Amino acid sequence: MIGIIARMQLALVLVLLACSETPAHDSWISRGGLRNAAGEWCCGEGDCFTVPTEQVHITAGGYLLFSRETVPFDEAQPSPDGAYWRCKRPDGSRRCFFAPPSSF
Repeated sequence: MIGIIARMQLALVLVLLACSETPAHDSWISRGGLRNAAGEWCCGEGDCFTVPTEQVHITAGGYLLFSRETVPFDEAQPSPDGAYWRCKRPDGSRRCFFAPPSSF
């Protein structure tokens, strides 16, 4: 009985992990075909994720993400869903950043 419960819990965790990587690919980011100023597509396989509001601080220089990365205001694009989004390249560097229009 314990083995069945453990397998069901593992299956649930795997489903949740898979779902956490896919929302941006079935969202306005992928459907909109959005690009950054350099012309790169914003969204690729597992590239975009929401940034929790408490991890974004507005400073004089732009948006401070996770207390370590500053995104200049002129590099931010409007986020119609009201969330902060960061899209990354395979090396982890920022490809696109979206902020709610009210924070512009």
